[in-house]
Amino acid sequence: MRKPFITLSAISLLSLPAISKDKPNIILFLVDDMGWEDTSVPFWSKATELNKIYETPNMERLASKGMKFTNAYACPVSSPSRVSLITGSNVTRHKVSNWTLYKDKSTDGANKYFDFGKWNYNGVQPVDGINQSFYSKPFPAILQENGYYTMIFGKAHFGALDTPAADPLTMGFDLNIGGHAAGAMGSYLGEENYGNRDNSEHSKVWGVPDLEEYHGSNVFLTEALTQKALKSMDKALENDKPFFLYMSHYAVHAPFAKDDRFYKKYREKGLSDREAQYAGLVEGMDKSLGDIMDYLEQKGIDDNTVVIFMSDNGGYTVGRVDKNYPLRGGKGSVFEGGIREPMIVSWPGIAKEHTICSTPIIIEDFFPTILEMAGAKYSKLPQKVDGKSFVGQLKGRRGDLNRPLYFHYPNDWGERFNNVGEPQSAVIIGDYKLIHFYETKTNLLYNIKEDISETNDLSKNPKYTKTLQKLAKSLSDRLRETKANMPIQKDGKLALYPDQTF
Repeated sequence: MRKPFITLSAISLLSLPAISKDKPNIILFLVDDMGWEDTSVPFWSKATELNKIYETPNMERLASKGMKFTNAYACPVSSPSRVSLITGSNVTRHKVSNWTLYKDKSTDGANKYFDFGKWNYNGVQPVDGINQSFYSKPFPAILQENGYYTMIFGKAHFGALDTPAADPLTMGFDLNIGGHAAGAMGSYLGEENYGNRDNSEHSKVWGVPDLEEYHGSNVFLTEALTQKALKSMDKALENDKPFFLYMSHYAVHAPFAKDDRFYKKYREKGLSDREAQYAGLVEGMDKSLGDIMDYLEQKGIDDNTVVIFMSDNGGYTVGRVDKNYPLRGGKGSVFEGGIREPMIVSWPGIAKEHTICSTPIIIEDFFPTILEMAGAKYSKLPQKVDGKSFVGQLKGRRGDLNRPLYFHYPNDWGERFNNVGEPQSAVIIGDYKLIHFYETKTNLLYNIKEDISETNDLSKNPKYTKTLQKLAKSLSDRLRETKANMPIQKDGKLALYPDQTF
């Protein structure tokens, strides 16, 4: 555990609201790169073939205790989602549009059509004045000011190396175990010290910090982080304060590894070596969820604890063809396979058990929702919050969340496969979704309610011309209004907006 670089408690202690014992504990359980169907819990109208492969009994258990969201969305890669999550701002506004790592350095792959300019590759920051970054007040800092004890275990990936946000303690967390600038782990294996193998630059960048007590052991990374979280919740309860636990697993991010607790079972099911490793990562993540739920029950605090389950982007499909089917695409794509996520919320006494919500939710909605759950009070923020609270949905009301959902990936991921990884943007309005590809200057239109696999492009059908134009205008207006970063053609001109391609 490292010392904080800077404190975020800018508000005087005298202005803090009285801490109510009725404030719920809040656990945000975020999985890395987990696809919509990488679970035995169906998030569609029926179970898919993939739902039959994975064993996630604790996700089933959580769904039975609360509300399952069948139209939950995030960004196509990690950093944009995590910045939207912690700030409430849409990617078009915060401009951390690709994954981050090194200070003042883009992570874009080489592209023969475009350069990508100075997007915010230094990430989100809790202080102003850092170039190529998004200055904001993260919600853990607001929870902290409202009397919560705040903890993060696992992946952070908020800001680039050598910036304040590389250390989660600057972002409003009282305790950080395992979080730093990197978006993946050097290794899942304790035998390999979770990537801290030597004094090389690679180990310094990718080695998971703060887990030295498990170095050389056979404890898998997911289990090590869970054990640390359980011990730390004990300490949080001793403080007689509500706690916020951000359980942010590195699982199920590549490169995959063999978790001996589960691997053999999936090989016996007929999965390949690689897919058995992946399925083991999924079940190990699910065990972590179950261990935390068991803890809440054992301590008698389950009735006053919110548990939110979410993934940060769609499932990884490079070299794993059709592993999100019937969804199209995967991580690095704004097709449904890249942005549609498994989401469950248990809020005892508020959200009814065994319920399903089909209202579209997007990752920036978590910011106002969590703060409303906590009854948190706060003053003016440096950032504009685009997200909308879905507390009304949890309480059984429909609420007014009808709005366009915007997705913007004006970058090159560096991995390319069937439109995955290339610059693209999208908007969803009602049942319709428009995807704009910058390289080919084309717009595709789908009715995702009727065509979840996005196989029937309606853009050339005269019957849908007005719908096409409406969505293209909505997306283009949004990009212009927020001054969203755009791909830059080799001649120095901006790429065409969706409404310029007719």
